[in-house]
Amino acid sequence: MSFTKTLVATAVAFTLAIPAFAGEIMIQDPYSRSAGPNAKTGAAFFGIMNHSDKDDRLIAATSDIAKRVELHTHIETADGVMQMREVEDGFPVEAGGMHMLQRGGDHVMFMGLNQPLVQGEKVTVTLTFEHAGDITVDIPVDLERKPAEGMMKMEHAMPKTTD
Repeated sequence: MSFTKTLVATAVAFTLAIPAFAGEIMIQDPYSRSAGPNAKTGAAFFGIMNHSDKDDRLIAATSDIAKRVELHTHIETADGVMQMREVEDGFPVEAGGMHMLQRGGDHVMFMGLNQPLVQGEKVTVTLTFEHAGDITVDIPVDLERKPAEGMMKMEHAMPKTTD
């Protein structure tokens, strides 16, 4: 690997390691992706950590990257087919807990992309929480990440505590 490629890879890894904070809500390990360069949709994934003693809820997301941005999840139908559905009441984040947005589960959905998601670029997304308010996050585009990378490691590193 050339020196330039090594330097770029190091910079990207460092950027991914820096979490976004707003009050006591922290956004950890965000990334976004689409199925390909001509895709009309994309999605963002990350962990939401609530370091407060009050339950909160992600209630909306906005971005200039797409015509519509919604909170989505996957639901299995009676005949065993997985379908994506909008979650109008948002995602709860318990006090002292974490909520994962990950492939095959809860996520931020970009519908009607205004431009392709390009590997290494960033998407600016504003997340709106019921109590914490707005948090603006620059989410790296990572079209190469495999589903088991990143988030699973964080789940094990952040055990849930009970009082």
